[in-house]
Amino acid sequence: MTSDQLPRVGLGTYSDDDRDQWTDHVRTALDAGYRHVDTAQVYENEEYVGDGIRRADVDREDVFLATKTVHVDVPGPGSEAIREAVEGCLDRLGTGYVDLLYVHWPAGCYEPETTLGTFEELREEEVVRHIGVSNFEPETLDTALDVLDAPLFANQVECHPLLQQEELRAYAVEHDHWLVAYCPIARGEVFDVPAIREVADAHDATAAQVALAWLLSKENVAVVPRSTSEDHIRQNLAAREIELDRTEIERIDAIDREHRIIDREYAPWN
Repeated sequence: MTSDQLPRVGLGTYSDDDRDQWTDHVRTALDAGYRHVDTAQVYENEEYVGDGIRRADVDREDVFLATKTVHVDVPGPGSEAIREAVEGCLDRLGTGYVDLLYVHWPAGCYEPETTLGTFEELREEEVVRHIGVSNFEPETLDTALDVLDAPLFANQVECHPLLQQEELRAYAVEHDHWLVAYCPIARGEVFDVPAIREVADAHDATAAQVALAWLLSKENVAVVPRSTSEDHIRQNLAAREIELDRTEIERIDAIDREHRIIDREYAPWN
């Protein structure tokens, strides 16, 4: 695997507590075949994610590792503060580089020219291989693309059959970057959607697998479902093998309720 390849099913690692559990879950996922792991500074689990990668029977070079930074544990939005925050992420992860570094939210200390300019410097120094943003809307994406000389690799946002993000998906295709879907099964709410359950029954699959397969049917979309169950970790990866037909895709397309799990005005450091 080269760093330009984004495995389309990754492991999301957010949790409010029991952060040390991610050592085992990351190792389980990598041993099961995952090659994309997603974490963040504010998850407070980077050291455990890094430990899981080291304990797995997979070379670091074969893992696409992404984290997100908000550079808030040091004062000010300047370049040195951003560098210190990124160094903290790398120290906790126990790696000399990350494959993808996201701006976690266009809020708080985020200042486009300083933040993204520093990300570009880190990319030139090969500390960061790709630059991403998270929770960005078209207006903030426009600004980021104006500021960046390096390619924008990904925008990570909430996306699932109840919140289909058609505008941001089209934006990703037009500007040639990934849309990485977090909360791709809407924290279990897709289980209660009859159309998804019926499609799942037709494929002898779970509703979660069908929600993931629907996302994977879309151009430039990857998914990072969070799971702490070995069975679910394996089932989520197996969603890659489910091929929905056009009628099934259109049926799920018709579900969109513009229903958010995460308030887009929320920023955990504000």
